[in-house]
Amino acid sequence: MRKRKQDHKVEIEETVEETDSLDAGKDGAPEEPVAETPAEADIEDEAHSALLETPEAVIQRVTEQLDEERERYLRLAAEFDNFRKRVDRQRGENRQNARAEVVRSILETLDNLARVTAVEGSETSVADVIAGVQMVERGLMRELENAGLVKIGNVDEPFDPNDHEAVSTAIAPDEEKVNLIAAVLQVGYRFGKNLLRPARVQVYVAAPSEADSGE
Repeated sequence: MRKRKQDHKVEIEETVEETDSLDAGKDGAPEEPVAETPAEADIEDEAHSALLETPEAVIQRVTEQLDEERERYLRLAAEFDNFRKRVDRQRGENRQNARAEVVRSILETLDNLARVTAVEGSETSVADVIAGVQMVERGLMRELENAGLVKIGNVDEPFDPNDHEAVSTAIAPDEEKVNLIAAVLQVGYRFGKNLLRPARVQVYVAAPSEADSGE
């Protein structure tokens, strides 16, 4: 009986010693230092350097940065100016080529016109001269229309103030003719989206009512 109590006492003492050793390892052992990351170290170094930097060094550093930015701006400005000049030059060349193409397309028409003007009046009738001029006109108009020219103004089409200029009016023979073009006094032209000249027209208007006539 006495031996059993002694064994139990020994077990209790061993348990206490193990608990003390665990607590000592947890609280008494020194903690390992946490290593700083490279980014944190760089930030700390920069902050330390900034604190140690003299005002003269700060001014020199900022001046160098400004010089670099100024050189970068000047390079970009020069590149943009060269680009703008190339675009303007290319645009001018395109316009010149377009004009040359239009002129080239009417060279044959000019040749026909020269033939008509070279005809001797004593040997050619007026009807033949007129027919020759009409042929030249048709050829010239065909080439210009192929280039994008569009005639504006036709009898009996609706009057449009965007394309037509009303210079006179006429009484409409019936209500359906009101606001339609009665006559084209001068043909208008549009080239692509650009209105070169509005058509000058006469427009049908409604006949005045008896009440208006009485007044």
